[in-house]
Amino acid sequence: MKILRLLLALIFLAAASPALAAPSPLISGDPQEVPIKGMVTMVDIGAKACIPCKMMIPVIESLSEEYEGRAAIVFIDVWKNPDETPKYSLRAIPTQIFYDKDGNEVMRHEGYFSKEEIIKILTKLGAE
Repeated sequence: MKILRLLLALIFLAAASPALAAPSPLISGDPQEVPIKGMVTMVDIGAKACIPCKMMIPVIESLSEEYEGRAAIVFIDVWKNPDETPKYSLRAIPTQIFYDKDGNEVMRHEGYFSKEEIIKILTKLGAE
């Protein structure tokens, strides 16, 4: 009986843990329609296996949670989806592209980009 209660408690904790929650489909790495209509959008284009891109993963996951409903945070893996590369005229990965609420591209950045700097841009674009 004690073992059953322990197992149930572990299952409950695992289900309730935000760290184990399913990530947003927008950061799955799959191709997306961007920008997201009516929302400030940041697209991080990279690959889960590229070293600088790996450094972006915790930043993207955190921003995705923090800005849910206020801004669209998108990740597209171009090593798994090479047909996406020409759509964004990439020169390097990772590349972050920022769009305003009207869908206009307003900025690009190549390489690792800190969470703090991304937040400044999202705020400037009106994602509060």
